[in-house]
Formats: sequence, structure tokens, C-alpha cells
Amino acid sequence: MRLIFITPLAALALSACSLTPPLVKPAPPIPAAYAEAAAPGTADTAANLGWRQMLLDARLQRLVDIALENNRDLRVASLNVEAVRAQYQIQDAGRYPAIGLNGGGTRQRAADATGQNPTVQNQFTAGIAMSAFEIDLFGRLRSLSEAAFARYLATQQGQRAAHMALIGAVADAYLELRLAEEQLALARQTLLDWRQALVLTQRLHGAQQGSGLDVAQAEGQAATAEADVQARERATALARNNLELLLGAPLPADLPAGRPLDGQPVLTQLPPGLPSDLLARRPDILQAEYALVAANAEIGAARAAFFPRLSLTAQLGLASPELGDLFRGGARSWSFAPQVTQPLFQGGQLRAELQLSRLRKDVAVLQYEQAIQAAFRDVRDGLAGSATYAQQIAAQERVVTAAQQRQRLSQLRYDAGQDSRLELLDAQRQSYAAQQALLDARRDQFKSAVALYKALGGGLEE
Repeated sequence: MRLIFITPLAALALSACSLTPPLVKPAPPIPAAYAEAAAPGTADTAANLGWRQMLLDARLQRLVDIALENNRDLRVASLNVEAVRAQYQIQDAGRYPAIGLNGGGTRQRAADATGQNPTVQNQFTAGIAMSAFEIDLFGRLRSLSEAAFARYLATQQGQRAAHMALIGAVADAYLELRLAEEQLALARQTLLDWRQALVLTQRLHGAQQGSGLDVAQAEGQAATAEADVQARERATALARNNLELLLGAPLPADLPAGRPLDGQPVLTQLPPGLPSDLLARRPDILQAEYALVAANAEIGAARAAFFPRLSLTAQLGLASPELGDLFRGGARSWSFAPQVTQPLFQGGQLRAELQLSRLRKDVAVLQYEQAIQAAFRDVRDGLAGSATYAQQIAAQERVVTAAQQRQRLSQLRYDAGQDSRLELLDAQRQSYAAQQALLDARRDQFKSAVALYKALGGGLEE
């Protein structure tokens, strides 16, 4: 019988079978349009806006640049991508033969059957060897490689999601800081006004033109404003600390001037496009989809484990009893050692592994559907905010105007002796609370717009 040496390329050609089942993605469990969107069929979407077009504040844009360069979480996400890519390369290398050079020598003493006439024998070899190369007849290695590659792509999408999340987090933290700073400025101005009112009330009381009750009320009001200033200073410090954590660096001293909350630091009118756009734009959905691909490929690997495995070990080289004669026409040598293994009994391990891979795929399908549903809900929440915040702020502005008018009239009536001090204090508190509520509403409007922008898949481009 003549032996046939199978080359690595011929062995690779044999591995043409795959037991991975066809991947059928579930239909998106979401409606075809957003009920909250005025024009759900618009061709464009907010995801096509670069984040510099979305975040209009130059100070905020500079902060996002710093965060993208220094944030540790984003760096970790980038390193995770590189690590998973290396894992894929390791897994994929198993599909190809490992060929190496080897050389060696042996020296042994031997005797005949009677134990007489001992001899010393030498053997020196050099050659090229291929060790235990598995011919992937049923696609086991290819399925494992496909699963590893899908995990690498999923990690890439995770990095993109971290990129978007960081931009949104910096914008939210900046808006919190702007709110805290403006509320602190309002609280300090209010404290200054109420302290002046307290001084005036004390003078009137000293001139026998005011009661002790008026003084007590004015002192309480000034103390309330002082306590609020301390609370606003604490909120400002905490907001600044949170922003610096996201930046990964202290706030630079040369930041450009920022816009106030009433100066439109963030774009609020965003076209949503269609729900189907989310499937191609949202990194978290794409990440879940690649996880589904990986789980499906692992089923093919688990199926292939039931079938025989063919592995080859081969060597081609030279052999000689003398080291000096090894490369002087020494005898050529070769070896060819194919091996076939067929699982017979493993206590149900292979069936359990196949069942586990199928269950993991079922879980991946549900997680894929959950990612789609969560993305759809995020967009609807953002659209609900976009539809209502403008009217809420307009109404709150009217509340502020009315409260300031009441405070002005109440001051005039108090000065004329027609209203009590208690009425004036109530008007002042109402005006102060209305202005603080207006600042809160503006902050919430911009944060809702940022959330909608992220939900639509925006934030990856400048």
C-alpha cells in the first residue's frame, strides 16, 4: 500500500462542512412608527447630527474633547476591544497548521540479548514538523472562530456605546453644573436683597415704626436664604467634582465662556426618523445582535463535537548517526501519523454542551429583543419630553412674571401700609421659588434632548 502525504493546503480544503444552523433574527418587537413624533416618516434623523451640532455651547464642546481624550472608562473599553481581538486571533489560529523547525540528538548505550557486546548509538535529526493539526471536517474550529469574531465585533459596538454614553454623561454633568451655578447666583442675590430688607426692618423697629414680629419674620427669611446659599454651594462643588471625574482631568483655566441655561446650550428640536433606524445605529442593539451571532455559531461547534476528529502529525527532514554528516547527504527521513478519535461515552457531556449552547442562543434572542424594546422606549421618552418641555417652560416663565409682578405690587402696598409684612414675605418667597423652578425646567429640557439624541444613536461623529 502506498502512503499519501496530505499537505496542509489539501487538509484545509477538506474542511468544508459546517453544522452551524442558519441564523434567523426575530422580527423587531416594536411598532413601525413613533406615536409621539409629528412626522415619523422624515428622511433625516438626529443621529446624523454631529455632536458639535447638537451641543451648541463652546465650553461644553471643549469639555467633551477633554473627556474623549482622558476618560478612564473609555480607555478601558478601547483596551477591551484589543483584548477580545487578540482572543479571536488566538482562536482563529487553531484552524491552521502549526509548522516549526526542530532539531535534536540522542545517544544511548545498548547491549545484545545476553547483555554482552554493548554499543553506543547516536542519532541526530533536523527537519520541519507539523504537530497534531486538526482537519476541520465538520466545521468545529470554524464555528469557534466565527463565534470569537462575533464577540470581537460585539466588543467594538460596546466601545461605540461607551463613546456615546460618555458624551451624554458630560453634557448632563455640565448642565447640572450650570444649573447649580445659576441657582447659586440667584440664591446669593436673593440673600443680599433679603439682608437689606432685614436691615431696613430693624431700623424701622428701632424708630418705633415697625413691630418685633416684622423683625423676626425678616430674620427668618434671611436665614432661610443663607441656608439655601450653602446648599447651592455644596451642589455646585458636587457637580464640579462629578464633571471632573468624567473628564479624567481638572477643569482647565482657559475654557471658553459658557452659555446660560436660557441661551440654548443644547439643540432641542430633533427629527427622530423611523424606529427601524435604531437597528442600524444603536450600538447596544448591534452589540446584542453580534452576541446572538456568536451564540448561534457555538451551536455549530457543539454539534461538530459529536463527530470524529482527524488530526495529522508529520515531519520531513534529515537523520544521521553523526552530527557532522547530518547536512552532508544524510538520509532523508519523514513520518506521517494521522489519528482519528470518535467520542463514544462521556457521561452525557456532549449532549449537555449542545443543550447549553442552544439555551444561550435563546437567551441571546431575548436580550436582542430587549435591547430593541429598550431603545424604542428611550426614544419615546425623549419625544415625550420634547413635546412637553417647551410648553412647560413657557408656562413657568408666565409664573415667574406673575410672581415678580405680585412681589413688586406687594412691596408698594407694604410701603404704603396697606399690606402686612407677612404678605410681602410670601410674595418674595413665591417669586424666588418660581425662578428656581424655571431653572430646573430648563435643565430638564436640555437633558431630555441629550437623552433623545443618544437614544437615536447620535454622538459618534463630530
